[in-house]
Amino acid sequence: MLAEERQNQILSLVNLNRSISITEIQQRLAVSRETIRRDLLALAEQRKIRKTHGGAISLDTHEPEMAIRQTTNVAGKRAIGRLAAGMIPDGASVILAGGTTVQCTADELLSRQGLQVFTNCIATCTKLGGRNNNRVHILGGEIQPQNQACLGRDATQMLSNYFADFAVIGAGAISPSGMLMDFSREEAELHSLMLQSAQTVIVVADYQKFGRYAPVRVLSLDKVNYLITDREPEADMAEALGLLTVEVLVAQPKKS
Repeated sequence: MLAEERQNQILSLVNLNRSISITEIQQRLAVSRETIRRDLLALAEQRKIRKTHGGAISLDTHEPEMAIRQTTNVAGKRAIGRLAAGMIPDGASVILAGGTTVQCTADELLSRQGLQVFTNCIATCTKLGGRNNNRVHILGGEIQPQNQACLGRDATQMLSNYFADFAVIGAGAISPSGMLMDFSREEAELHSLMLQSAQTVIVVADYQKFGRYAPVRVLSLDKVNYLITDREPEADMAEALGLLTVEVLVAQPKKS
């Protein structure tokens, strides 16, 4: 394989996964680690990627389209949603962020009675509003089509008036050290405030978010009570999470 062809394959892997380790690239391409290091260095010098210790990060800072995320790992996200919703009783107050995995949690809350919901997600408002004596408050702001959610100063200012029993938020990425990360400053600021505005904080994130990076830091997972995912984290990630106070719960998808 020519170097240029191999580097193009590596670039595609980096952009697809947002971040990737040398070990993962080696498993995909079956070439030596030294060859991969040279290729990553060449790609970094061309400003196509950012090289890190042990891997690389994509310079493409855009989150995948909602339509794509809604068809990715559907069974895993639904399992996560069931487990998260199972923690929330009738009559509770709950903050729900945007994102496909949090929307799966909202789907599982359809049978709850008398919820008080604070959310920036338009789809969640439609699902939970006007049923079972729920009271739904939409956090105002500019609508972001990418996530079908409201973001900005208006949303954070409104949320600052409330404190809920539960908060459920997703993650753009979870770094190898256990840092929550998002794709925009506005989303990160709102999620950060959500983490501080509830008695019990639940982060829902499927296995694809682990060991990845996004452009903006939110907060460390030590601010979170529960992290619900659909697969056991790999050894390095599990070790990092073990140093934090978060309790990791693994949801089991329904057998077909």
